[in-house]
Amino acid sequence: MAEELRKVALEAAARSHSPYSKFPVGAALRTHDGRIYAGCNVENASYPEGWCAETSAIASMVMGGGGRISEIAVLGLKAELCTPCGGCRQRLAEFGSPDTKVYLCNSEGIAETVTLGDLLPKSFGPMSLAGETGDRSQ
Repeated sequence: MAEELRKVALEAAARSHSPYSKFPVGAALRTHDGRIYAGCNVENASYPEGWCAETSAIASMVMGGGGRISEIAVLGLKAELCTPCGGCRQRLAEFGSPDTKVYLCNSEGIAETVTLGDLLPKSFGPMSLAGETGDRSQ
């Protein structure tokens, strides 16, 4: 199953719009109900206005009906190991869990498997805003 996500991420990276960094990245995530969503990085001449592959995949998932992320593959075509940036780690935490598997990939295979909890320990999330009861309506 992880290799399937890596292949989808590789296809997504090939669609990257990265004329400035020339660092194409693809991501493919699987939801708990088995749906797969992919994304690539999309750069802009106004650098802060681009977005990462993981963000694209999450947006695709939300548009496709949402869900919880059970696993994700992140692949940089020109990297031995590509990890999500800090902002993407936070975005993944919104839709995943500390146990969400993260496959750090390259074009040859899966270089390392970690969890979201490994990448973002003690994360800030919805429960941080809810107080001890977990009720965000207050």
